Amino acid sequence: MSERDDFLRDRLRPAPPDAPLARPSHAPARAPRVMPQPPQPLRPHQPLQPPHHSPAPPTGVPQPDRWPGLEVGAPPAEPPRRPVPGRGWRRMLWKASRGLINLGPSPLERREAEFEAVIKSALHGNYKVGVLGKGGVGKTTVAASVGSIFAELRRQDRIVAIDADTAFGRLGSRIDPQGSGSYWELTADKNIQSFADVSARVGSNSAGLYVLAGEPPAGPRRVLDPAIYREATLRLDRHFTISIVDCGSTMDAPVTQEALSDLDALIVVSSPWADGASAAAQTMEWLAAHGRTGLLRRSIVVLNDSDGHADKRTRSVLARQFLDRGQMVVEVPFDPHLRPGGVIDVSHEMAPATRRSFLEIAAAVAGFFATEPEGARERRVR
Repeated sequence: MSERDDFLRDRLRPAPPDAPLARPSHAPARAPRVMPQPPQPLRPHQPLQPPHHSPAPPTGVPQPDRWPGLEVGAPPAEPPRRPVPGRGWRRMLWKASRGLINLGPSPLERREAEFEAVIKSALHGNYKVGVLGKGGVGKTTVAASVGSIFAELRRQDRIVAIDADTAFGRLGSRIDPQGSGSYWELTADKNIQSFADVSARVGSNSAGLYVLAGEPPAGPRRVLDPAIYREATLRLDRHFTISIVDCGSTMDAPVTQEALSDLDALIVVSSPWADGASAAAQTMEWLAAHGRTGLLRRSIVVLNDSDGHADKRTRSVLARQFLDRGQMVVEVPFDPHLRPGGVIDVSHEMAPATRRSFLEIAAAVAGFFATEPEGARERRVR
């Protein structure tokens, strides 16, 4: 059979049923036919299945990290907010900007805050602070001001100022001129027990400072003696944390000797002149000569400009003399509020620079409380 016959035979042979039909090369392509599908039977409704959860790993078996390299920590802490200034142009700028510009307190304000923190530090037991100085240097003014600072900042405690100056002391007039109590009223009644009984026999000011006057406001003059002083202070110690004792100007006076034997700190007041500083130096020498070196180490010298005529250079020279002897020195500037006498107001009428000086004095005294050995206090009280 020839090749032509073989070709014709293949063309005429019927194609298998599944084979696609041959189309001429010149015929256009046709879309495949889609055969209709028979309808499917409806399936019954099935409830949704909960999502599949893998079982919890057994306790104690370490598991690999699902997110290697990813560290998740606590959110960063916010930086501490700057304190708001309390006064001055910084305060005005803060208010004018509605708090957007806050430069913080000034260096003087921060210094005052440090003093106040020391003054407010915790105390255990009760403490006594003596104030010494010759007449006319502002000893009573310093005693009333330091006591008022303590009372204002230590509201949780009770602070009392005690007039132990037998030469017509004026401490009561600087704190509460209306107070009618005295040593003799406080010690005469043996049934005094509660603080209400004590407070009825002492005066007080707006800062919360109580005061025990030295002499009765009316009647004949009575001289204070060591026994009465000791009995009165023992009763006050039951109710007051800090006592500010305004001592007499004579170191050899019996009441002054009694007061010195029970002090935890001492403030020696001097004028900013050579004669006042000389008297203060003699007080220091007397303490050293009479074996009170411990109290001498817990002493502070106050150069009080009570009349406003102090010379800056003289003040500096006198302060250096005490500093060279190891004594702490604080200068109190002239303040018209303190000059004429009357009740002292440390909160509203005292000048800011003056208040800052008394804050420094009170902070130094509070520091002496913390440094005194407890054993020494117990032996002295006995």
